[in-house]
Amino acid sequence: MIRKRKTGLFLLAVFATSLSASFYGRGVGVHAESAKNAKNRAAAAVTARAECVMEVSSRRVLYEKNGEEKLPMASTTKIATALTVLLQSEVCGGLDEPFPVPAAGCGTEGSSVYLKPGDSATPRELLYGLMLRSGNDCAVTLALRTAGNLKNFARLMNETAKRAGALNTRFKNPHGLPEKGHYTTARDLTLITCLALENDEFSKIVATREYEPKHWVNKNKMLTEYEGAIGVKTGFTRQAGRCLVSAAQRGGMKIVCTLLNCVDTYGRSKTLLDDAFFSYEYVLLQSGESPVPLDLKSGKCSAVTKKDLRYPMLAAEKQYVKKVAIGFDTPLKDAEEKEICGQLRIYLANNLLFCENLYKL
Repeated sequence: MIRKRKTGLFLLAVFATSLSASFYGRGVGVHAESAKNAKNRAAAAVTARAECVMEVSSRRVLYEKNGEEKLPMASTTKIATALTVLLQSEVCGGLDEPFPVPAAGCGTEGSSVYLKPGDSATPRELLYGLMLRSGNDCAVTLALRTAGNLKNFARLMNETAKRAGALNTRFKNPHGLPEKGHYTTARDLTLITCLALENDEFSKIVATREYEPKHWVNKNKMLTEYEGAIGVKTGFTRQAGRCLVSAAQRGGMKIVCTLLNCVDTYGRSKTLLDDAFFSYEYVLLQSGESPVPLDLKSGKCSAVTKKDLRYPMLAAEKQYVKKVAIGFDTPLKDAEEKEICGQLRIYLANNLLFCENLYKL
């Protein structure tokens, strides 16, 4: 049973942070603790240099500290490496085609699965070595196979970052070893991870406790120590300190927690995730099959969104939710040629959370 926790840290959903987060997702808040009280609370806890907690589907920032500070991120880089490989896999022969490991992919310093030149390997196998054992040799080998050289692969990684909305990140290599100009922010890395977790193959890999064909055990202790944990990646260099991106799911709500340069990554991650799950509820704002009344020139009708609309909310925020239904007197067509008769807009205070098409019943 999860013990009851104070919600102070998570009342820091101030509008300044929320509005900047809403550029990528829909992060908004209406209640804030004073900066002085928040500072006192933060000082009383073991914290990281930078922290970010985010709900995956909405990209809402639930808590953040120094979230936009550019910092090295060590092997948590490999989240972007794995996602980039997966995004490029269809044009690179898939994940299960064996290929010989190049000599340039072997002998990279740091964590390794000890690949040897000429070994036969598949991209899928190397992705498990990358994410479970943090193999730097896997990172280089995957990069070479995907893009031909490390510079080209770094370019693809930066495209992946932009796709995630991570605009303050720059990748120079696929493994995260120290290199000038290789950096991210806690918020950016969280956004990249949220995008990665929407990839089924990535989610399967990072949730694996042991890859049996190679007897590779996942280094991420959160998988065995935290209820609902689903991944994702550890990291350490002297320059970056200890880093951890973790994710967990409870009650349908999936949350990512990113720590950069933290002495106790596991303890701090558990605290922040516990506080998030205690403080926020994944609220069903509109059922996909619940009728929405519309007033049209032709008369009244009912319509539906055809999909559930959920959002992470503090209990005190629920009273600020507002729904506005707009009817179209001239129906439109969606990409599947289905008739759109209106639009449902859902607001939290004055911030737009959802703008969804309505389909006539």
